[in-house]
Amino acid sequence: MARTEYATMLGHGRRLEEVGALGEGHHLWRRPAGRRRRTFDGSLDPTGNGLRRSRAPLVMEKIAHAGAAVGVAEMKVAVERTGGIVVLAESFGHSVFKESLQRIFQSSDNDLGLSFNGIFEINCSKDVKIQGIIGPCTSLEKKSPLSSDTVVGQGSTSAWKMCGLDRKTSICLVFDIAKKDGPNAISQSTSNQFYFQFLTYYQHHEGQMRLRATTLSRRWVAGSGGVQDLIDGFDQEAAAAVMARLVSFKMEAEADFDPIRWLDRALISMCSKFGDYQKETPSSFSLSPRLSIFPQFMFNLRRSQFVQVFNNSPDETAYFRMMLNRENVANAVVMIQPSLISYSFQSGPEPVLLDVTAIAADRILLLDSYFTIVIFHGITIAQWRKAGYQDQQGHEAFAQLLKAPREETDSIIKERFPVPRLVVCDQYGSQARFLLAKLNPSVTYNSDNPPPPGGDVIFTDDVSFEVFMDHLQRLAVQ
Repeated sequence: MARTEYATMLGHGRRLEEVGALGEGHHLWRRPAGRRRRTFDGSLDPTGNGLRRSRAPLVMEKIAHAGAAVGVAEMKVAVERTGGIVVLAESFGHSVFKESLQRIFQSSDNDLGLSFNGIFEINCSKDVKIQGIIGPCTSLEKKSPLSSDTVVGQGSTSAWKMCGLDRKTSICLVFDIAKKDGPNAISQSTSNQFYFQFLTYYQHHEGQMRLRATTLSRRWVAGSGGVQDLIDGFDQEAAAAVMARLVSFKMEAEADFDPIRWLDRALISMCSKFGDYQKETPSSFSLSPRLSIFPQFMFNLRRSQFVQVFNNSPDETAYFRMMLNRENVANAVVMIQPSLISYSFQSGPEPVLLDVTAIAADRILLLDSYFTIVIFHGITIAQWRKAGYQDQQGHEAFAQLLKAPREETDSIIKERFPVPRLVVCDQYGSQARFLLAKLNPSVTYNSDNPPPPGGDVIFTDDVSFEVFMDHLQRLAVQ
């Protein structure tokens, strides 16, 4: 398909440069309309100039197939800093491409809500400094005393350009505590408040500029008595999303960066500071329920496509990270730690542990890893399906069992953009690898305990979550 800035597609007679609505707000003033440029190709785009585009009201977008090196990695800066959309599929005939493209031009309650020509500004108390933003924006280089000397992502400014944004656009803000003179530089009275104000200007699809203002207040805690306050205010899902963005950014920005070591040291430090334990007694270690799932998130992040890039092309890695850097916490958590739902005759749909022991011959598993959805049939279920029992009278319950995960999959696909890849596979089949690669290898080929009848094993030398936690507890209590 030839590159084009304007095109009439899908029989709707609509131009490619169309936008939708974003939220509620008040009309402020009118500005010249922004534009969206989409390229459809299977080869490298030589145009470049991402920084120049990012400051103009032009959104750079890339829709490509992965049959060859199409240049997504090289265009990452241009696309991400202009807030563009990326769709990467196996071919232009693949369902991921076709359904995602249809979603762009969809006008309904499920449209993308595309807006553009935005500016994001931060005002905050003098006690905190802005290190930067990781997300779909670019610095406007607005010098401010609020800026920290340490830069993370797009920093050294208090204002950013967001050429393209939608209802789900999410940015990661990194702050620092302002240093003060004296021995009690960081300590603050527990009654002291500090404030953040976020101002988002953006262009509505009707052409008006709108402003959304959000103001938050938080209080300082100091000393050992404030530890419980910190634990009570800890959001482990948001923390996992932030860690994923930080480690992805550092892997791209720092040549000699060791992501596994960095994640492990951060996790050990947190557990050592906020865990309950007796010194040098690993068996006494425990975490508050507000923190207890965070080590599991870090275990899966270490194994995720954001850190383990060996089996992915540079284009795929860039695509995964661009999606991570723009999606909200709920979607980011699914990317880091996929959800796994079990369907069986014994019970209705229920979430199960992301572990190889979840596999059973008479069970269907639905794995949602955000980019891929897997419907996995146990060997007995697969044999019954191939025999056609679901089409015979008296086996309506089996037909409904097969139908239930497909209905759930349809509802997930309806709400997600880009559309995820759907894989339907059977136990011991070649495509079962899409599920096995995400499961905790608690039972492997060299395990002392064999799997239960109808279960499965994973052929890997990777450590299991149980071994990971044993090492974590031993190091945290030192």
